[in-house]
Amino acid sequence: EVLTWLYNLSLLMSFTKMSQQITCSQKYYDMPAGLQGERKASDLMHQKIREMQAFFRLEVTGKLDDNTLEVMEMARCGVPDVAEYNHFPRDLKWKNTNVTFRILNYTPDLRKADVDKAVRNAFNVWSRVTPLRFKKLYEGNADIMISFGAKEHGDFNPFDGPEGLLAHAYPPGNGIGGDTHFDEDETWTKDFHTFNLFLVAAHEFGHALGMAHSSDPGSLMYPVYSYGKGYPLSEDDIKGIQSLYGENPDHGRVKPKPDAPTKCDPELSFDAITELRGETIIFKDRFYWRLHPQMPEPEQTLIKSTWPELPNQVDAAYENAEKDIVIIFSGIQMWALNGYNLVEGYPKYIHKLGLPKTVRKIDAAVNIRDTGKTLLFVDEEYWSYDEEKGTMDSGYPRSIENDFPGIGDEVDAVAYHYGYLYFYHEHIQFEYSYSSRKVMRIMRANSILNC
Repeated sequence: EVLTWLYNLSLLMSFTKMSQQITCSQKYYDMPAGLQGERKASDLMHQKIREMQAFFRLEVTGKLDDNTLEVMEMARCGVPDVAEYNHFPRDLKWKNTNVTFRILNYTPDLRKADVDKAVRNAFNVWSRVTPLRFKKLYEGNADIMISFGAKEHGDFNPFDGPEGLLAHAYPPGNGIGGDTHFDEDETWTKDFHTFNLFLVAAHEFGHALGMAHSSDPGSLMYPVYSYGKGYPLSEDDIKGIQSLYGENPDHGRVKPKPDAPTKCDPELSFDAITELRGETIIFKDRFYWRLHPQMPEPEQTLIKSTWPELPNQVDAAYENAEKDIVIIFSGIQMWALNGYNLVEGYPKYIHKLGLPKTVRKIDAAVNIRDTGKTLLFVDEEYWSYDEEKGTMDSGYPRSIENDFPGIGDEVDAVAYHYGYLYFYHEHIQFEYSYSSRKVMRIMRANSILNC
């Protein structure tokens, strides 16, 4: 709904439309009620757009640019993004570390046993790092009552149909406090298709335990849904829940997911970089940045949110524009993408390209459109692959340092534009003239991210 009011604002700035949008902004961004006058309402709308842009780490303009609208269209949690719940005091938490829950009904999308498992595993995410223990009740009132419902489902906080709002939960307290509701109009799964019940439940139970939303895109408590395998809590999640309940005395320190990389970190390095149909895709840890000529700011997304079949770590990538595919390397395997779709028949082993079995990882890759060759960088050497023949060129590997003087002997990522190679190593970027064989400029790696 917050997405709807802002989208409508971009189409028609009538007072009637704005009144509807203000209602939604009161729900998600704490806009005060009782505003009088179109001008005052408009000013506050722009203020709330700026607050949303700051929360999602977008360029703060107060305007509905493409990046802002795209975030608004994503599936998300129905709990407000403001740091506090409007109707409750600060630091809401359960007074007892033994918390009860009850599942009132089940979705037909999954077997009953799969729902039970998803709910139990979601609670285990939080009990692993706190003294909290969760007990299932089969009758009577529990602290956390769990149910599936569509549209208006009994709490005067209706869902909005498929996608959009996925679920919502209430903070600890009496009555409806702690209760967690899932939108039955969604399709619930136990894998990466549509919406994974375990991941959404773990997020909502965070709210039911007193957690607010996080602005870290790598956090479980980030309001926008994204799919990812493995342990879901980030350092930000763990610090937040432990500030309420303390550490788990029975477990040692849990290793959290790494935080999302910050694009203007002066020490930022890249894992891989490639073109994709006119866009630039930059991989770092579990994330990638997407740069488009018409987008003023890079967009950061989890790899598995877009490509669930890909690994969390990408070593190298390149685009073959002639074949309209992007090749992704991780370890000894490679994947092919056609646009944003995975090509059937992958993954394949990198040795099918003609690399020796001693090569266990490709550091960087780039296709030189002018020659039809793809350069594959491994440690201090590189190979040349003929895309048309599908074979490695003879005379390789060759020394990186000898053939590309001035860039050092190792490469993290590389791109090619208009006769120039752009080599990335650690936090440095080298602009290298392919024809004159020399370094033309040295820049910070993240200058490509407008830093």
